[in-house]
Amino acid sequence: MATDLNSIRKEGREHMDKAVDYLRNELKGVRTGRASPALVEYVKVDYYGSMTDLRQLAQVTVPEPTQLLIKPYDVSACQAIGKAIQGAGLGLNPLVEAKQVRLNIPPLSTERRTQLTQSIKKMGEQAKVAVRNARRDANKHIDQAVKEKDAHISEDQAHDAKDEIDKLTKGHEKTIDELIDTKTREVMES
Repeated sequence: MATDLNSIRKEGREHMDKAVDYLRNELKGVRTGRASPALVEYVKVDYYGSMTDLRQLAQVTVPEPTQLLIKPYDVSACQAIGKAIQGAGLGLNPLVEAKQVRLNIPPLSTERRTQLTQSIKKMGEQAKVAVRNARRDANKHIDQAVKEKDAHISEDQAHDAKDEIDKLTKGHEKTIDELIDTKTREVMES
């Protein structure tokens, strides 16, 4: 555990950054009515008993705006890929062909758009919780550092460090809100 304030701040920032990056990756997989490889690249496929990301097993291309073409590096994985996509809850029906899997992306219904926006908001809230947990942990480490006599940290220094952690938290929450708003607009307009 870090005892100097700079390390505590740095650690807090890293945890908050990771929460925002995770949200960005999650949002890439949310369907907007247009075909995008990001929609399926993190689908977990049972490949010889090991759960593997689809992007590691196949090349995903967009031959048409509403279609994805998945060409596995190992043709024997086609059935497993089709099954994984069907079980991923994306609302897509894969067409498993001899050496590839084809995905037609249907237009989104109003009801499905509403479900997706609720799901996006939930992802945003989870990211905010992770950011707030990072703030709580950083503040706890600052309090512990103040109590340690050999650390020589004054109450004023601790207060300034906590203020900086709060500013970081607000900045990350603002970024999360912007990501959520952008993705929600994308889903509703597509």
